[in-house]
Amino acid sequence: MLSLQLDNVSKWFGERQVFENINLKLENPTSLAIIGPNGCGKTTLLKIICGLIRPSRGKVRIKIDGQEVKPEVQRAFFSIVAPDVELYEELTALENLEFFTGLRNYNSSRTELNQKLEQVGLKDRGNEPLGSYSSGMKQRLKYAVALSVSPRVLILDEPSSNLDEEGIFLMEKIIEEQKKDRLVILATNDLKETQYARQIFKLGN
Repeated sequence: MLSLQLDNVSKWFGERQVFENINLKLENPTSLAIIGPNGCGKTTLLKIICGLIRPSRGKVRIKIDGQEVKPEVQRAFFSIVAPDVELYEELTALENLEFFTGLRNYNSSRTELNQKLEQVGLKDRGNEPLGSYSSGMKQRLKYAVALSVSPRVLILDEPSSNLDEEGIFLMEKIIEEQKKDRLVILATNDLKETQYARQIFKLGN
């Protein structure tokens, strides 16, 4: 059993308070949608949860079967799909997957990586440079990169960004599969996307 807990998490940038004293507890399997107006800190909160930035105050805790995980290894539990995630345009899709799985010290065969490409509808496009991809194809590849390390917690910022109808269908399948035995946390301005979540947390007024 994995649990994720936020204890009095607060964030300031300089003198500007983004949010204060956020308390949450999630136990897998479940899913959470974070909603709120632009500028309320949804993306910032996601980055704090997965360890990309530090809170100004408070703590993010992960426990496995009641035992707390050390902060320095928490990031290994997360993958994120977000508009500001950068992929390498000069590399092929497969090379991007190999690079990012290697960065996470995760061993995957070419066959396994091709299966991830097939999962996101890019089965026959793996050897093409990313510079030739449309924005929707790049978004699909971000999902493949995130899934390639079998994350215990999948973080999605604007999950359907740039996706066409087929891409949204594939995204929905991924979310439903992850929700079976893992955590999914998404941030969205599109209230239709809250249907993917079992719980909703509102930031801001």
